[in-house]
This record gives sequence, C-alpha cells and structure tokens, in this order.
Amino acid sequence: MIEISASAPGKFVILGEHAVVYGKPAIALAIDRRFHMTVKGDDEFRINGEVADLRTNPHMKYILGRNGMTSVSVQMDSRIPTGSGLGSSAALSVAFSAAVRALGDRSVSEREVAEEAFEAEYFSQGRGSPMDTSASAHGHGIALNVSGSESDRLWDISKNEHTWHVSKIEIPAMTFVVGYTGIRAATGPLVEKVRKYKDSNRFAFDIINEIGQITLEGMDALRADDVVKLGELMTKDHKLLSILGVSSNELNKLVNASLPYAYGAKLTGAGGGGSIVVLTDQPDKVCDAIASRGGMPFVVKTGVDGMKVSVKRE
Repeated sequence: MIEISASAPGKFVILGEHAVVYGKPAIALAIDRRFHMTVKGDDEFRINGEVADLRTNPHMKYILGRNGMTSVSVQMDSRIPTGSGLGSSAALSVAFSAAVRALGDRSVSEREVAEEAFEAEYFSQGRGSPMDTSASAHGHGIALNVSGSESDRLWDISKNEHTWHVSKIEIPAMTFVVGYTGIRAATGPLVEKVRKYKDSNRFAFDIINEIGQITLEGMDALRADDVVKLGELMTKDHKLLSILGVSSNELNKLVNASLPYAYGAKLTGAGGGGSIVVLTDQPDKVCDAIASRGGMPFVVKTGVDGMKVSVKRE
C-alpha cells in the first residue's frame, strides 16, 4: 500500500486580483497556513473516511480524471479558512494534484502541479488565473506579467486568449496582518460579476487597466523596499476594487479601522467577504482594531515554502 502525504500553503494578494484574470500583472505571497492531506488508493471516493460524491468536489474530479483515476481515499486538514480570500481552494487543488500525481508515479514538478491545479480551478469556477495555484505550488512570492530577469522566470501558462508569465520575486522583510470577516464568498460568481461589468461598461475596463498599472508600480516599490509607497498602492487598489463592486461593508470597515496604524490595507482575493490584508509595523494595534470591528485578525508569516510531497510504502 502506498500513501502520499502532501501539503500546500495559502496565499494573499498584494496587488492585482480580478485584473489578473485578463492577463494584467499581479503579486501574491504564500503564507504560513497550509492545507494538509494524505491520499491512498481505494475502490470508492472517500473524504475523511466517508464516501463522498465527486460531483460536489469538481476540483478533485478534474484532477482524478486527468490522471486516469476514478477514486481515492483522502484525509484532509486545513488551516486556511474556506472562502477567506487566502487561497484555500488553490491549496487544496495543488496538494491534491501533487498527491495524485505521486500516487500514479507521475512527475510532480511545481510547474506541472500549478498548471494542473489551475485547470481544475478553471473547471470548477469557469474563469480565473494561475496566480493562486502558482503561489501555492512555488511558495515564497510570485509575480505575474511583470518585467524581470529571465533567471527569475518560473513558467508560462496560457488559457484561451491570455498568457501569464510567472516569476519568482524577492520579498523584503515586512509585517502583514490578515483580518477575516468570517463571511465566506465564492470566487466564481464574483469573477463573473466583474466580467459582466467589464464587458458592458468602458469605465470598468479602464479600472482593470489601472489596477494593472499600480501593480507594476507596486513591484517597483517592493524592489526598492519602499513600504510607504507599497502601502499607498494597496489602499488605492482597494478603492478600485470597491468601484468594481467586489468589496463589502464588512471589508471596508476592517480596512478603515486598520489604516490609522498601517501603511496600507486592502481586500485580498475575490472579495464579497473573506479577508483584508494590512501592511503595518504596528501589528498589535491593527489586530485590536480589526477585532473591535468584529473581524478575526492574525499575523501571517510570508516567504514560506510551496508544496511538499512525501511517499510512505507499507
């Protein structure tokens, strides 16, 4: 009997969510909250010991089918809140892809797993980018569609008319606080909401372009270790995302409460609920401010490793 253990980190987005779906730049960092699982062969599909329906687990259904399998037994344990904007779905897909590929004695490279997990996310949600799965597979920090040296290029992933150039980035020492609203928000409907807005309104198209531009400015600020400028751009990005209609009263309350003690703050992920991320050198005060508005704060460590896989033979 072969048992595969795999894990993958969550992530947050510094700049660029939603715009990245349309090939614009984005920056994401892996965090020290992980999705853990063990996978072994089984004659029925099981999750945590219970028979499960693959139709309600489309990410896993896609990955199993792509690897010529129909059933496995999965034990899962996640430290990433579901629907939090912290990449729980991508971390699940990355860990499951890595485990299933290892179980089938297939290559388990970061690039192959990131691409397969992205396709699973796309299959489930109908739209998206490889940002989350690339950040989870590689870990540390990644940028999409920004200029840099060829030695930093990790991989390219294409889908329909868009191509994303994924690069690794150096991350200066910074402190981030996440504030979780406790509201789960599905990514697919929010991405579709932005698509409809963009297709029907030139103003929304211009906002997406502006998000792309400030993401490039944010990359320059990161390279210069300029936390003041980076924070300003994060707050500006939040305002643009709010105009696109993907923020919420709960997210705005947490952002506004954090800003007096922060360089910048913004929603992270699809929006609608989920979380904000705050760049600060006063994490205790930010945590208190978030908690005072009903949010659940926690300091996150960045620069963490990406996916990990190990094989146990009994």
